[in-house]
Amino acid sequence: MPGMASGAVDIVLFDLGGVLIELGGVRALRELAAIATDDEVWRRWLTCPWVRTFESGQCSAAEFADGVVSDWNLPVTSDRFLELFRDWPVGPLAGASDLLAEVQRILPIGCLSNTNVLHWDYQIDRWPMLEVFDYSFLSFDLGLVKPDSAVFAEVADRLPVKPGRVLFLDDNALNTDAARSCGYLAEHVRGVAEARRALVESGVLAA
Repeated sequence: MPGMASGAVDIVLFDLGGVLIELGGVRALRELAAIATDDEVWRRWLTCPWVRTFESGQCSAAEFADGVVSDWNLPVTSDRFLELFRDWPVGPLAGASDLLAEVQRILPIGCLSNTNVLHWDYQIDRWPMLEVFDYSFLSFDLGLVKPDSAVFAEVADRLPVKPGRVLFLDDNALNTDAARSCGYLAEHVRGVAEARRALVESGVLAA
């Protein structure tokens, strides 16, 4: 594990989907649910009880699919929704592995992601990038989900530094706002280029 830096940041935590991994399901869900914007899809998704239950490891995939299809009035069967949902993670974004390697030469890195066993088992077998993290915090393992303050408190208890020394990068403002309220350094970024810019602005990487 890299040594701790002498600057303002000692550990960098990355969200996965939308920062390091391309998610292809947002547009499909927006169209199925007749929702106007991606931001509204994410707001509803992050606050949906069935999503929170599934991504905290507390229900089966079938129960999750039944609940979402019913609550969102989706015009597909539960089985079809689950087929579509399995394919949401498309793959690592261009430059993601290189960015992680670059940061990890300087600081320890981790991931803090709302995910589920269905997606994780699919991804971990195919994408070696996910095995490089010094710390992995996955919602279905923790039994907690972002943006709840409880997940940030739990992560803080497990890290060897104070939250104010941890930079958290996430593609959803609800999550970065919650992280800041819990004392973390946090930046709202989408994709690898924005993540790199935030790391430069935070003094982790050189310009």
